[in-house]
Amino acid sequence: MNNIIFDPPTDFSFIPGDYVPFKDREVCERLRKISGKDLEKHPNPDFNIKVMMNPHPVLIATLFSRIKEASENNRKITLILGNPEPETYIPLAQLINYFQVDCRKVHIFAMDEWADDQGNIAPETYKAGFAHSMLKYLVYQIDEKLRMPMENVHYPTNKNISVYSKMITECGEGGADICSSSPGWTGHMAFIDPVEDFITDNMDEYLQQEAKIVTLHPLTVAQNSLHGVFGQSGYIADVPPKAATIGPVDVKNARERIEVHALLTNNTFSSWQRMTSRLVLHGPVTPLVPSSMLQLMKTQVYVSEEIAAPFECWEKVGY
Repeated sequence: MNNIIFDPPTDFSFIPGDYVPFKDREVCERLRKISGKDLEKHPNPDFNIKVMMNPHPVLIATLFSRIKEASENNRKITLILGNPEPETYIPLAQLINYFQVDCRKVHIFAMDEWADDQGNIAPETYKAGFAHSMLKYLVYQIDEKLRMPMENVHYPTNKNISVYSKMITECGEGGADICSSSPGWTGHMAFIDPVEDFITDNMDEYLQQEAKIVTLHPLTVAQNSLHGVFGQSGYIADVPPKAATIGPVDVKNARERIEVHALLTNNTFSSWQRMTSRLVLHGPVTPLVPSSMLQLMKTQVYVSEEIAAPFECWEKVGY
């Protein structure tokens, strides 16, 4: 895919590096200037954007209400969940315990998992792993008498990755009931990165792709080196180079999609997600910004006030 290269009116212009997925500077400059409640305006009425203070309680409440409703109606519910999210899942488990919600018919699918340079998927014992986090901070936090059976807990493995999308479709009788996500630096959904493993010129073909193992984009590796599970210190050699991930088809097939844009660098103003959010919400729909596919679908997006804040060149501010 070719990007239009725009040189803004300045005394110093350049073409972004080859590793930059989306390079249209004219579009980026237009998006950068959108802030606050203006982010909520979108031509697709089914793509609902809400700027608010601290979206996480709303996400927790939504997941809990869907699980509780399914339990009360003795109905199976299938969830695709991002990880690691202990700040979401510990309170969710506490609510389940407090209200004594029976989770025997809850099925959960981890969005993704790390893989080594040979494409071997990390085991659940890997402390920086997503299955490890989901089990420790969600499944095992739920009282045993209420907890979903372990056969209802799914995550990518070497044995199932080739049929992982089919597992989700079959379990959810056409697709998951909910897909909960948050975009990465590249605009990725899960580890659906803007890389050769996924890139295609045809969006219809793009949206039919299933789960697979991918080689991660360098920005994804850099982003995760700032995460707590890798020490928040730029230790990029400690971040696995590949990952297993759901495919765009799993996002498309979900009956409800929830996206949260609220990531800050250890609760400071600094955030790689601030520009990414604008690309996802108001940029062109393109595999170069994977989560932009949500603009085509019925989706609820919650954006924190910090992510919606304006930004520009601040000469006296460093890292």
